[in-house]
Amino acid sequence: MSDEATVLFDAPGPRARARHRIATVVASAVFLAVLAALVWRFNERGQFEGRLWSPFLKWEVWDGLILPGLWDTLKAAAVASVLAVLFGMVFGLARLSDHRWIRIPAAVVVEFFRAIPLLILIFLAFFVPNKISPTIADSSLGTFQRLLVDNFFSIFGVEINAGTITVPAFAAVVFGLVMYNGSVLAEVVRAGVLSIPKGQSEAAYSIGLRKNGVMRLVLLPQAITMMMPAIVSQLVVLLKDTALGFIIAYSELLQAGFKQVPANYDNNKLQAGLVVAVIYIAINMSVSRFATWLEGRGRRSRKTSAATMGGGVGAPPAPGMAAGPGTL
Repeated sequence: MSDEATVLFDAPGPRARARHRIATVVASAVFLAVLAALVWRFNERGQFEGRLWSPFLKWEVWDGLILPGLWDTLKAAAVASVLAVLFGMVFGLARLSDHRWIRIPAAVVVEFFRAIPLLILIFLAFFVPNKISPTIADSSLGTFQRLLVDNFFSIFGVEINAGTITVPAFAAVVFGLVMYNGSVLAEVVRAGVLSIPKGQSEAAYSIGLRKNGVMRLVLLPQAITMMMPAIVSQLVVLLKDTALGFIIAYSELLQAGFKQVPANYDNNKLQAGLVVAVIYIAINMSVSRFATWLEGRGRRSRKTSAATMGGGVGAPPAPGMAAGPGTL
């Protein structure tokens, strides 16, 4: 164990380490006792009977219910993640604009969608367009809006026929995920850029860069590396939030694995919940591992990390600089 003090507390001494070991042993014993009590209780109620677990050993259950639900979850999460990150970047940078006519509307949009629960956003996105009258739907869509609906929103299955707007469950779930999580990511982007020391931007301005160049070449590369853990944490939340699609009967993993499987096989909700939980844990751990690798790679990249100046005796000279007397 290192003897160096951390930022928040000093390194523990021998007595503190002994107390920590005792507390760890006691906590582990309590945890194992609670786990043993749960296992004994489940066994007493017959929750480990083979007939309750056997559906998950059948290929037709995976092929007909779990795997399609998993695909719908990953599809909605992937599309919403890309759009939410783009939304967050655009509105996060817009909130840093020097122009009030850009900064204030961006702040209103971000705060508005952050304040509305995601469940309500999904519900409104699914039901409100279907309630629009044919007159409003036909008259309000100009040529540009019609092309936008026919060419962009059609990707998500949105259709307008005879003045009736039809929004499928997939589009409603993606809309809610993008607007809510994108607003949260906008605040992450804004905070990440503002966390960069002011001297970085001042130095960039001093060599003649404009604000666009300062943001694009100096601030964002450093901020993205710092924001990566928060961005990935929010994307993990986004993945789990796809389960809220149950309100509009979107056939995601939780709907298929936790509701449909027990409804067709012995009402084994506990077993179905455990299987679905393991799948979610595996996906989220994979995303977190990838993010850890990506963050480490970004920190090692020369484009996102600056060389330390004044490294002391033995430090190699900077490019274009002559070696000083103290250089070995």
